[in-house]
Amino acid sequence: MQTAMLCSICKSDQTVTDPESGEIICRNCGLVLSDRGQESRPEWRAFTSEEVNDRSRTGIPRSLARHDMGLSTVIGRTDKDASGRILDGAMRSTMGRLRAWDFRTQAHSPTDRNLRQAFSELDRLKDKLGVSDPVIEKTAYIYRKAQERGLVRGRTISAMVGAALYIACRETGASRTLKDIANTGNIKRKDLARIYRLVVMELDLKIPLVDPLKCIVKVANKASLSERTKRFAIGIMKNVTKSGISAGKDPMGLAASVLYLACLNTGESKTQTDIAEAAGVTEVTVRNRYKNLKSHLDLS
Repeated sequence: MQTAMLCSICKSDQTVTDPESGEIICRNCGLVLSDRGQESRPEWRAFTSEEVNDRSRTGIPRSLARHDMGLSTVIGRTDKDASGRILDGAMRSTMGRLRAWDFRTQAHSPTDRNLRQAFSELDRLKDKLGVSDPVIEKTAYIYRKAQERGLVRGRTISAMVGAALYIACRETGASRTLKDIANTGNIKRKDLARIYRLVVMELDLKIPLVDPLKCIVKVANKASLSERTKRFAIGIMKNVTKSGISAGKDPMGLAASVLYLACLNTGESKTQTDIAEAAGVTEVTVRNRYKNLKSHLDLS
């Protein structure tokens, strides 16, 4: 790759560019004229002419979280041609009509309109909950499957999206509870739980159990507990899991009781009310779980 630069030492204009380092070097004396060359090659390699044609850039990558999977066309509003010249009046009018019809054909069916609204709600939940892109892709896949089965009909889109998001969080191990999604999406927790059970049964999904260790970290951070207490609670939770005491119990309530037990052993002054509020459970739950753990583990 040749560039037109003049060497400051030998005054030669014969230069060569190293695309790996971005350096422009004088071919005559070896002086590095610039080390900030811009990479213009594609990020992929092609060994045949067919691969070059197949791997040309065509826009954004495909995504299930878009109603058209990112494959639709977009007519820009710049009213300029490829050379940058402004279009005349007749052509601007024609492009305006084409733009309008292009937009209408992208959501011509009720299914497309439903997906457009659902994934708009999903984008809002993504920003508020801070979940990753793989979780969003999994959520979109579950929602599309539910729509194919006709589960969306007669139910709110926001509740169905929230249920799909909770299932995706459970499958990917993201620490988001039903209460978090319900509060963020302004949905009743009872409605969200009912739709969640419906989707799981209709789609025959195998939902993994919630890891109580992640709940401990989450509750401990909310309650502003020390790292020593947190590590002590993780050790207790591992023993609880091995002994089978955690079977059938709410992970958040169990994590709150384990943290309260850890606070008593480390001497950190936190009441049951403080930990219960951080975990989103009642004091009675913490008290009952604490008594059960104390009797089984023989801790004081």
